[in-house]
This record gives sequence, structure tokens and C-alpha cells, in this order.
Amino acid sequence: MPEFNSDGVRLAYIDEGAGEPILLIHGFASNIAMNWSGPGWGKILNEAGYRVIAFDNRGHGMSEKLYQLADYGAPLMAQDARRLLQHLDIAQCHVMGYSMGARISAFLAVAEPALVRSCVFGGMGGNMLRPMAGTDDVAQALEAPALDQVVNKGARLFRQFA
Repeated sequence: MPEFNSDGVRLAYIDEGAGEPILLIHGFASNIAMNWSGPGWGKILNEAGYRVIAFDNRGHGMSEKLYQLADYGAPLMAQDARRLLQHLDIAQCHVMGYSMGARISAFLAVAEPALVRSCVFGGMGGNMLRPMAGTDDVAQALEAPALDQVVNKGARLFRQFA
């Protein structure tokens, strides 16, 4: 998988097909293969005439893993997306994000409106609008020493997926 440097962070990406570009941004604890290739989104979009671009977010998939909380804010990760498009010399594209990727897509659209032709937000609810503090049930589940210590059913499922 090709890689590019996003302000010192090594990120893996794909660039497949021809036509109007669409950038796909995956969700938390996922990657290109799990969110886009495996379910067939890349193939469907290629067949519909789109140039499919996707990257493994920092800390995910084949991209570099970082260990400081400050390295993972959505505004910063939106700049990773911008840098990838700049690296590929793309002036404007459609963007489709799922879950955390939808949140990143929204920050990209707000920060770089000329770059984003349209946006599709999937898998988001109220978290699109409220801050993502580290005190919710999911964060606590991810930080718990063991899975059997996680009592919230939804947070437990999220930890198992992650």
C-alpha cells in the first residue's frame, strides 16, 4: 500500500479507478479494508465512475501508530485528509465518512470548504455535534484493564470490536 507523509506522520492510502474523486474516511478501530474494501464500497464506487481514495487514519490499519492523546483530534485528522488530497494534487472531491470518519469529514468540510464538493455522513448521531470527551462509557471500556470489567453492554461491544 502506498504511503505519504502528513506533517511527520506516515499514513497508508489507496487510490483506485478514474473519474470524479471521492475520499472515504473510515471509523474508529477500523481501516480501509474493514470499512470500504471488504463491504464492497470501493468496487461499487469504481464501477459508478469514481476515483476512490481512502487512507488508514493515524493509529489505524497500516498507518503509523501514535501514543499521545493530542495526536488524535478530529480537526488534526481532517488535516491528514487535506494533506492526502494535496499529495495527490486533487483540488476538490466528494467525501464520505463513517462514524469517526464522518466526524473527521465534517471538520474537513468546515476547515476546507473549497476542497469538499459534497459530504456523506454515515453512522453518526449526536456525537456529530457534541465534544468527544474521554469520560464516556466507550472510553472507559477501552481503558478498562480487562473486558470482564466492562458492564455497559454497548461499550462492551465497542471494546470487543476495537
